[in-house]
Amino acid sequence: MSSRIRVLIRDYPHRSIALATDSHVLVFRHTPTAADRAANGLYPGSGNVSQTSVSSGGAPGQPPRCMVEFSDVHSTDLSDYRNFSAQPVYGTLGLITVSNDVFLCVVSAASRAATVRPGETVQKILAVDFHCLNRTDYDHILYDEINPYSTDTVDEEGFEQGYGRREPLLEHPCMALKKLLSSGTFYYSSDFDLTRRMQDRSYDESTVVLDSLDAGFLWNSYMIQPLVNFRSRLSNAERDALDASGILTSAIRGFASTFNIPAASSPARSTRTGLPSTMTLISRLSCRRAGTRFNARGMDDDGNVANFVETETIFWTPDGVCFSYVQVRGSVPIFWEQQPGLLPGQQKVSITRSPEATQPAFDKHMENLELAYGPVHVVNLLSAEKSSELEISDRYRYHIRNCSLNNNSGNGASSKGHELLKLTEYDFHAETRGPAGYEAASLISRYIRDSTEGFAYYLGEEMEERPKTSHGEDQIYRQSTTVLQQEGVFRTNCLDCLDRTNLVQTIISRMAVEVFLGGRGERATADFWNRHGTLWADNGDALSKIYAGTGALKSSFTRSGKMSLAGAIADARKSAQRMYINNFADKGRQNTIDMLLGRLMGQAPVHLFDPINDFVTSELSRRAGEFSSEKPIYIWAGTFNLNGKTEGISSDLSPWLTPPVEPSQQFPEIVAVGFQEIVELSPQQIMSTDPARRQQWEAAVKRTLNEHAQMHGQEEYVSLRGGQLVGASLSVFVRASILKYIKNVEGSLKKTGMSGIAGNKGAVAIRMEYANTSICFVTAHLAAGFANYDERNRDYRTISHGLRFQRNRSIEDHDTVIWLGDFNYRIGLNNEKVRKLVEVGDLETLYENDQLNLQMVAGLTFPFYSEARITFPPTYKYDVGTDTYDTSEKARIPAWCDRILRKGDNLRQINYNTASLKFSDHRPVYATFLCVVTMIDEKKKEQLSKDLYQQRKGVVGESTAAGQVDDSDEEDLIGYDPIDPTLPPASSDRRKWWLDNGQPAQSVLRSPGDDFVVNPKRPSNPWAPSQEPDWVKVAPQRNSDNNLQRHASDAQSTTSVRRKLPPPLEPTRVSSPVSSTKSMPVGHAPALPPRRAATGGLEGGVDRDLVCLNRSPSSASTGSSNSIKRKPAPPVPKKPSVLAGATSPKAEKKQQPPLLPPPRRVTNTSKPAGAYSANQADEPPSLPPRRGTGASTGSPGGLLDVGEEEMRGLKDWEVLRPG
Repeated sequence: MSSRIRVLIRDYPHRSIALATDSHVLVFRHTPTAADRAANGLYPGSGNVSQTSVSSGGAPGQPPRCMVEFSDVHSTDLSDYRNFSAQPVYGTLGLITVSNDVFLCVVSAASRAATVRPGETVQKILAVDFHCLNRTDYDHILYDEINPYSTDTVDEEGFEQGYGRREPLLEHPCMALKKLLSSGTFYYSSDFDLTRRMQDRSYDESTVVLDSLDAGFLWNSYMIQPLVNFRSRLSNAERDALDASGILTSAIRGFASTFNIPAASSPARSTRTGLPSTMTLISRLSCRRAGTRFNARGMDDDGNVANFVETETIFWTPDGVCFSYVQVRGSVPIFWEQQPGLLPGQQKVSITRSPEATQPAFDKHMENLELAYGPVHVVNLLSAEKSSELEISDRYRYHIRNCSLNNNSGNGASSKGHELLKLTEYDFHAETRGPAGYEAASLISRYIRDSTEGFAYYLGEEMEERPKTSHGEDQIYRQSTTVLQQEGVFRTNCLDCLDRTNLVQTIISRMAVEVFLGGRGERATADFWNRHGTLWADNGDALSKIYAGTGALKSSFTRSGKMSLAGAIADARKSAQRMYINNFADKGRQNTIDMLLGRLMGQAPVHLFDPINDFVTSELSRRAGEFSSEKPIYIWAGTFNLNGKTEGISSDLSPWLTPPVEPSQQFPEIVAVGFQEIVELSPQQIMSTDPARRQQWEAAVKRTLNEHAQMHGQEEYVSLRGGQLVGASLSVFVRASILKYIKNVEGSLKKTGMSGIAGNKGAVAIRMEYANTSICFVTAHLAAGFANYDERNRDYRTISHGLRFQRNRSIEDHDTVIWLGDFNYRIGLNNEKVRKLVEVGDLETLYENDQLNLQMVAGLTFPFYSEARITFPPTYKYDVGTDTYDTSEKARIPAWCDRILRKGDNLRQINYNTASLKFSDHRPVYATFLCVVTMIDEKKKEQLSKDLYQQRKGVVGESTAAGQVDDSDEEDLIGYDPIDPTLPPASSDRRKWWLDNGQPAQSVLRSPGDDFVVNPKRPSNPWAPSQEPDWVKVAPQRNSDNNLQRHASDAQSTTSVRRKLPPPLEPTRVSSPVSSTKSMPVGHAPALPPRRAATGGLEGGVDRDLVCLNRSPSSASTGSSNSIKRKPAPPVPKKPSVLAGATSPKAEKKQQPPLLPPPRRVTNTSKPAGAYSANQADEPPSLPPRRGTGASTGSPGGLLDVGEEEMRGLKDWEVLRPG
């Protein structure tokens, strides 16, 4: 069970919530978005820094944001925090947003539900709490409103309002979620990956790796995903610390329970310790199409079905033997619905899609099952008498018949009985109607026994080895090895997949356990089977409560093996309860489930960021060379097709396993041995795997390696892991001293024989990590036949894409990959010519016609792989015991069937040869490699990480989740520093670097010179090919017109028609104040304008000349011949009245004086002091008349129609902007 965790809260200056263990602390703080701050007036001014606002966090699709920090508890100041509750919590399920508030969900009560193996416990969630990150209003509502512990005496949900207290003033928005998560149907484990079956998880993982969890069974995936993303950005040390802390919790929904089997009742008679064995049942309900009984039926377009449950039976003995068997249930995978009704059995079923529209989704569902479990045997328990169930059965049968899995399985008798998808229809009600009752259901075993035996089961055993060191000392090495794997699955269904399904699955589970015990010569006792039945009855009740609201029907028979009157009455009561719940309560339950899974409209996951750690992570990646080094290791890889022979087990294998190579390569760190046809591939053998033969060959290989090591005083080898697919096997041995560098060892299989049904062809793969370099070995036996190279290419693609390790790793996701095996590619020449070329040693000509070589050159198979030069004769087919190629009637053409290929920049092949072992019709092949692995000095990396952390913290200051910085500065700290000193910082939702320093939001085109204008003849599409230049040069009329011509050029940029400009005004036609400006020296400061008279206005009593900037019609018509023509300027928008000048005496009389005097003017032009007369000293300069509108306009001229000299009169004025 995980260590207990304290919930700490700080209310001032910013509300923060911390989850603290004895060693580490995870701190959260809600961060308002830019729009939130703008709406609340929180945006401060920032000088020349741009501030822009994009869509807010409240907008649809914009996730709320929280700052998060994970650090050592001793380096975090928690003095301002207080304990929220005296009771500890057991981890967090994640973050969720409800009603625009962000809540942190923690597990506040849990109890142990199951113990799979020692050190692997499952906890049942009894209660959860939701803590709001941005408000204090809800801090104590949950405690006042509900009883967090589920009971059977209060009500169905197990909650009691207020313990008789007053009505709450505020309703907690997470009340429904709390009730759902506290219902006793959710489970978690801090010790192992609860979302995956035993066969798919590694033995050596001591903590739960969040990024490897199966999201299909992870019910808090929506809430925990932001924390998983945050975890991925941590360093390896921090990531391991976070995993070990148990703060992050992964929850499944379903059932988990363990029964102890006393030694006297245990069928494992070989146990010598006297300790009890354990039997565990774990059911994982899928969250892909989750919902209640009548709200979630059938299938969706992704192939997910309602009420899909994976149930695993696990039996463990103190000797280390572990048995596991998995079967699945789920709604019939077609598109169908059923409306609730008040009468049981009268709910009408409706199929909503045509067969043609349903088949693609049906195929997707079955293909997903085949990819995860292997061949699928469907057990349909629907009635053949009820019209609604009969209609569904007919469609089910149709889709199975037309499923792609069956259509791709091949034609002819060879595939008969080897379908990837098989159907057994068993009318449960009809078969159990007789006097035997439900006991007659066990007769289904005769229809499914073949598949039960063919699918096998998972079997793991603990082994102990005592290899000797180079000094002759014993080393104890214990490991769990996989002996057998389950290679198929039963998919059982009825209408609801509850009562009938649970009873039949109990029978199938018992059959699988009997096959396991029979193979060991053991028999189970009656007490053992009673415990087995009780587990399955409890499982059925739990799943039925989740889906239908009540316990399972027929559970009394499942529990005891007999149906009593009391059981029949209990079933009737449950049926009535289901009717009420399905009609009146399921809609609200469905809505709560959708909220938990993040499927409601407008829901968005919380975005987490850490301003310090994100910087440290990027810097560590950039400076990896400071704490990493490289180390060369040697790898030996060999492949041998045994042709089913066992004589070689006692033969001397040293010519192959310890060949005469350079001394540095004689004792490689890793030895990978691949065998094909380890057993004779008879029709009975190809459907199942017998591990005994592989274990015999592994012992022979290990004996040869260690004898060679002892002979030269070297340390011995240990078996790291082995795997077998019927005839193909792969075993990896390593020197005992390098075990400390190896981690994450995993194995996987992929069948390709008979389109994936049989194991006569396929691949076995083992992957590992040596220090910080990932290595993958694959042994494969591909399709045979001279002309079947296309099928061999398909087999490679099937293996490469379909074989998967944990965390969805593929073969290609490794630094180093080595393929070894019988690839069966032939030489494309006739038999006589090939034998002649072999005799004369012309291997080049043979290789030029080798199918594998040609297919690789064409890019049709093994892309990016390399093969060393072949210097040995073809390895197939020999007469056994001789060096003579096949002399039988078939006279096989000699070929290099046995090959070794490599991929990886860190890998260099040194040797590639064959050995003279003659007890098979193949010759073994071996290769040696020099592999450079990366070694990371974790201490140096940790020290550098600490230095970078302190460095960044000095820059950021207290701007972390645990700090006290103002919200307004947070966005400058979310990794917005430039990656290069010459580059600007990254943009945010409040700052755009391209708008800094007053830059315009629109692009501005600058001409290459003063006399250039945009070419009006250029095409409007700037990317269209054209001979026209972008700019053209226009000769100026006179120097005083340059400014006006530039204005004209800008106006012409949007038009292609030009008209003449007016000539410059003559000095004699303007008043003396204006004319005097013509003689102002350049650069001379202008005189200050006279102060406005106290009673002055526009109608002052002093006579003065007004400068008219409107052109008269006569002046417009007397333009010079070389003036530029343009269209009339558009109307000038009407300005505020305080800036408008009168254009008629009547208008001037109505003009009101301005409230304030005009501001002082500044201009670059100069004016002599004597420009104004004495009687004008106290008068303000005249206002220029503006272009009028409507009837007040006496002339069509405007400001754009004047010369430069007249425009200078406006330069002394500043624009008053309306307040």
